[in-house]
Amino acid sequence: MFRARRIAIYGKGGIGKSSTASNVAAACADCGYSVSIIGCDPKSDSSITLLKGERIPTVMDLLRNKVELCEDNVVYEGYKGVKCVEVGGPEPGVGCAGRGIIVAVTALQKITTAITESDLVIYDVPGDIVCGGFSAPIQKGLVSEAYILSSGEYMPVYAANNICKGLEKLNMPLSGVICNSRNVPREEEILTEFASEIGSKLVAFIPKDNVVQDCERDGFSVIEKAPDSEIAGVYRKLATAIMDCEESAIPNALDDERLRELLMM
Repeated sequence: MFRARRIAIYGKGGIGKSSTASNVAAACADCGYSVSIIGCDPKSDSSITLLKGERIPTVMDLLRNKVELCEDNVVYEGYKGVKCVEVGGPEPGVGCAGRGIIVAVTALQKITTAITESDLVIYDVPGDIVCGGFSAPIQKGLVSEAYILSSGEYMPVYAANNICKGLEKLNMPLSGVICNSRNVPREEEILTEFASEIGSKLVAFIPKDNVVQDCERDGFSVIEKAPDSEIAGVYRKLATAIMDCEESAIPNALDDERLRELLMM
């Protein structure tokens, strides 16, 4: 039986969360699902490839400029009707991005139904979950499951393990690990074993493909710009796995010694 999904995607900064989130959103929209994407990164780039390269006003910018928030100035319709919201962040060098997420998510709950009525809502969250602000969608009950994006390199896996510790404390189920490949040795093997040991599974291996960057430079998702490409098929399979997911579990983070052993296998 179909049920709406409310997911957060976590992972080390720069690992490709926004690219993955936007392509999953586009693939699900292609299948007829109603989709919302909430970009929680101060760079405000989660939805840019769904909007033909256009940046939209962020919630934090509007609040700073004392603009009264409403659905019309916060929620923008992108590819195939995907509802796009960008939280934004503080001015560079001033304030806390995590605190901004808390303020923005609280405001969004009051002005739009996009975060409650869509078939799929994706929260694209920066960094890891150590800062309480970055866990705001979970703490406010807006998310029912999480995914972790990583590559096979040490720091992304280390960050992924830290995220597991945060999910444990928040009692938030993990529905899977996604590998966004950087072409490092034994990458799929490492992430498969890591996912298994934390009590989860590797739900997708996204190969490194220049088509992704080419499409992003033009302001489009792969699903829109290169729908017949091999990598578009990978994103579609991931989207299906997310919408059809039936198993999730609270992760069990590894200790540092086991994490090092895993990466040195």
